Amino acid sequence: MIQYVLLAVGATVMFFGAVGVIRFPDVYTRLHASTKCDTGGAMAILLALALHVDATLLVRLKFLILIFLIAIINPMISHAIAKGAYQSGVEPEVGVDDYAGDRS
Repeated sequence: MIQYVLLAVGATVMFFGAVGVIRFPDVYTRLHASTKCDTGGAMAILLALALHVDATLLVRLKFLILIFLIAIINPMISHAIAKGAYQSGVEPEVGVDDYAGDRS
């Protein structure tokens, strides 16, 4: 039963990451949304598969190794992409907060 919950959570997290990539204005915020949600969603889905599969311990160990590699590699790749964008002169899009309330 827990594997179905993990699968649903992973799919939901990845869906919201895709929405973030579409909605956010610049490369840095899009990269943040995609990296955080992709890492968490993929790890939850792989953990659900490791729990669900009727296989040997070796197959489940391979799923856990994939989870570990995703947790290590995804942040490094997103950092490299952000660093490349920064070195290429890509500026973050700065916007004005739409909140018009009185803060006094």
